[in-house]
Amino acid sequence: MGVFIGVDVGGTKVLAAVVSASGEVVRTARRSTPGRRVDAALVEDALTAAVEDVAAGETVEGVGIAAAGFVDAEGARVMFAPHLPWRGEHVRDRLAERWGTTVALDNDANCAALAEVTYGAGRGASDVVMVTLGTGIGGALVLGGRVHRGRNGMAGEFGHMQVVPDGQPCECGNRGCWEQYSSGNALVRFARARIGHEPTVLEELCHGNPDLLMGPMVTDAAEAGDLVARQAFGSVGEWLGVGVANLVAAFDPDCVVVGGGVSAAGDRLLEPARSALVRSLVGGGQRVVPPLVRAALGPEAGVVGAADLARAAARG
Repeated sequence: MGVFIGVDVGGTKVLAAVVSASGEVVRTARRSTPGRRVDAALVEDALTAAVEDVAAGETVEGVGIAAAGFVDAEGARVMFAPHLPWRGEHVRDRLAERWGTTVALDNDANCAALAEVTYGAGRGASDVVMVTLGTGIGGALVLGGRVHRGRNGMAGEFGHMQVVPDGQPCECGNRGCWEQYSSGNALVRFARARIGHEPTVLEELCHGNPDLLMGPMVTDAAEAGDLVARQAFGSVGEWLGVGVANLVAAFDPDCVVVGGGVSAAGDRLLEPARSALVRSLVGGGQRVVPPLVRAALGPEAGVVGAADLARAAARG
């Protein structure tokens, strides 16, 4: 019997995993994402390398792809990906032909939400808002126990809600998008702006060149007590809570689950977010404020949900 593989492809990395029928990640493989200003074939080469690596010679029964972008309602094409070169690309069928197996495709946050509702922090809840913080912000809605994909399959793209008119430019082409204030990119930008202006260990970590500063450095510095790094997480957390308050006002969910790589910071991120949520939520003192919790499956939620999609597609 073969294996089912989930692949999470974002702006900086490709993560592939063999996932069991009970949602357990058996093994993983990683590759770097070539970027957004390259030929789409280079991204698909990276996916192929990760899939071949993690398969380890076993028969592949199906592959699910969790893509950081807008996926059409049929789950066949990536219509737009702010951090990847896909523009209306027939990703599912092209990779199914290349790999000779069943391929399923959906937005990465939809896949993560599916996994969290089935196995993780949203288990047992009927209405869940999922927010994924990575290079940018992704999102998903589970309403009545089912992922709500919308007319075009593009529901849940919360990261591109405008929160600051004429604000920071976004890779999607607009300005002031939520993900420009609460994401991995926002975390690094906040910290870089203070290097050379405030005492911080980050200056040493990046050898005095802010362009060399990366998210994990900010996380490590925050854990070590660096004030600038902690302020960076406080800012990202505050903006997270402000955006979540808008989503709670719109959907009144049972809970809000925060996943993605930045969520690994845990309460360093979530505590300021919870405070901002209560302050910003309309009627916050007269309603039950839904819990804001970290995804139980962590950064692997996307691959778990993607593998489940592949397993369902293979069953027909």
